[in-house]
Amino acid sequence: MQPEYTNSNQVSFKKKIRQRNLYAPDSQEPYKLSRSRLDNFIRCARCFYFDRRLGVDHPSIPGYTLNSAVDSLLKNEFDTYREQKTQHPLLAQYGIDAIPFDHELMDDWRNVRKGITTLHQASGFLVTGAVDDIWVNPAGELIVVDYKATSVKKGVTGETHLRSGYRRQLEIYQWLFRQNGFAVSNTGFLVYANGRKDRDSFDGKLEFDMTLLPYEGQTAWVSRKLLQAKACLQSDNMPQPSPYCEHCAYIEHVIEKSR
Repeated sequence: MQPEYTNSNQVSFKKKIRQRNLYAPDSQEPYKLSRSRLDNFIRCARCFYFDRRLGVDHPSIPGYTLNSAVDSLLKNEFDTYREQKTQHPLLAQYGIDAIPFDHELMDDWRNVRKGITTLHQASGFLVTGAVDDIWVNPAGELIVVDYKATSVKKGVTGETHLRSGYRRQLEIYQWLFRQNGFAVSNTGFLVYANGRKDRDSFDGKLEFDMTLLPYEGQTAWVSRKLLQAKACLQSDNMPQPSPYCEHCAYIEHVIEKSR
């Protein structure tokens, strides 16, 4: 049976828009901008403007619940070694001299409603980001880590799985921790769990091959992009759509067909 859409659905949607954290050009208060919203700006300034200035975000999609389950299990596993202040076997396997970082704010840094935060004075943005994990090396440098889950037959490689968005994600987290006064290693890691498809039976469980992908981050661009995002939201002129944006291409196609 198809869902029935009524006026109440429309009212609820409009109320949701009004309650969102929209940018007000004349406000003097710091504006909270998440790591993911900044990445939205980088991918398409027009969609970012629709979202943060006009309150129209992309249509929602179902959550990645299996990926979230992998994230939770990895956090639980690394937390065991964090409490023991010992090296995880995966780090030993890859020859990485580091252990999970034990800090009283770790739970906050992982919480999407809190995260690690800094006020970027030049833009007035209160920039936030929620990390998956942080390791620390013998020099006291923090290592930013993000968990990823996939299922590919050919295995996980840096050439195909170290995507540009994932690289920016690590770099923004590195920038955030540096802004909070921590010494941070340029090297971050993606911890990839690759679900195996070559088993004869399911038996109610998935098996994964684990891979570490290192990445040397560069964070100089972050402040520049924050200022550009600020200028975008301050303007009354809507940005041009990105030529690579599927959402903008869809909108333009609908407009063209409706003429």
